[in-house]
Amino acid sequence: MCHVTTTDAPARRLIEGLAACIRAQGYADTTVADIVRAARTSRRTFYEHFTDRQECLVALLYESNQRTIARISEAVDPGAPWETQARQAIEGWIAAVQADPPISLSWIRDVPALGEGRARQFQRATMRRFVELIQRLTDTPHLRAAGVRPPSEQTAIILLGGLRELIATAVEDGHDVATIVSPAVAATQLLLGPRP
Repeated sequence: MCHVTTTDAPARRLIEGLAACIRAQGYADTTVADIVRAARTSRRTFYEHFTDRQECLVALLYESNQRTIARISEAVDPGAPWETQARQAIEGWIAAVQADPPISLSWIRDVPALGEGRARQFQRATMRRFVELIQRLTDTPHLRAAGVRPPSEQTAIILLGGLRELIATAVEDGHDVATIVSPAVAATQLLLGPRP
């Protein structure tokens, strides 16, 4: 995967340059020349930090997804009723998407289109982090007392896949992603709610 230290100033500029390009024209229409132009640096500098634009994309989306996971974690009050926690988690995710919809859409649509290799490894590792987040958030004494148990990996992936598609469709259609909160919360509660 990516071995770039994103605190390195030139790498940081390149990642931010790619983000600006994705916001303006999407990843598919972005070239290395576009990235270095937006970053106000050179091709040589680009290739000192990244092997190709795919590696730069992985670095950008890794950071974005780390922020999203942190935002979801911070949004959830572990002492709240389980239904409230489900809503808080969804609202945290939606707030992260609203902060940068084109970058969220790039993770959902562009990464799977890149095929095998680093991008596929990144996609699987990221989904694993989201599954672990769901399992961690649902594995508390408070939720166990309410009858909620951590979902299996398969159930968590079903939930994540549905939520990602809802987000992507809303962004692609130009809708405010906040409109998906209610159906997303309802689906989350159905999948993760107490079992008899």
